[in-house]
Amino acid sequence: MEHNPLIAVWINDLLRAAAAGVGIRLHGDPLPAHVIMAALATLLLVVFFRLTVKNLSIFPVRMQAFLEAIYLFFRGTVDDMIGPEGRKFVPVLGTLGLFIAVSNLLGLLPELASPTANLNAPAGCAIFIFLYYHAQGVKQHGLLGYLRTFTGPKWWLGWLFAPIEIISHLSRPLSLTVRLFCNIFGEDLVIIIIVSLVPFVAPLPMMAMAVFTSLLQAYIFIMLSSVYLAGAIASEH
Repeated sequence: MEHNPLIAVWINDLLRAAAAGVGIRLHGDPLPAHVIMAALATLLLVVFFRLTVKNLSIFPVRMQAFLEAIYLFFRGTVDDMIGPEGRKFVPVLGTLGLFIAVSNLLGLLPELASPTANLNAPAGCAIFIFLYYHAQGVKQHGLLGYLRTFTGPKWWLGWLFAPIEIISHLSRPLSLTVRLFCNIFGEDLVIIIIVSLVPFVAPLPMMAMAVFTSLLQAYIFIMLSSVYLAGAIASEH
């Protein structure tokens, strides 16, 4: 059963009260906990960057240097996987990567939960990337040109290569979803079990490792997304 954080309980109580005020009776929770947690992760990122980019300067202070390091990290990942021509994807991949990282880490805070520990959030991110890299492939090659990339090096081999390519592409969102969900759900479950058995000191090593794996899973998701984008826009397949 999905963990229901205190903030989700408050928000759903407010929604039920607001609905009751206009004569609508709501049964159960109007919003699932993972939706509220995903909205919270988004809000935290928006507020954080809104406050930290107000006073940028040529000579960066510590916070600006930290923000620049985040940008350079994503740009370096894109350069390695796609090349300099892929830097136009940094805003999309950076936003998605930060959202996944913050979502993963939320579950380590008291009375919060990781939206990525619910299957719907990783699936949403994976489906977005699936649609996005295909859209970029169509934009780069045109619809017919992109479809030709599914037929292999020779058109007459299409009967062999096309089914393999289709299965390969359809497996990508499934792989991204299962990898992210299983890792975050598993680590959150282990921490909950340890806390219930031996609270306070015992969970700290696991929580420290969970911080690393949460960031690592966000990086793996973005790295694989970059690989898919590189394949979609490549001139030769």
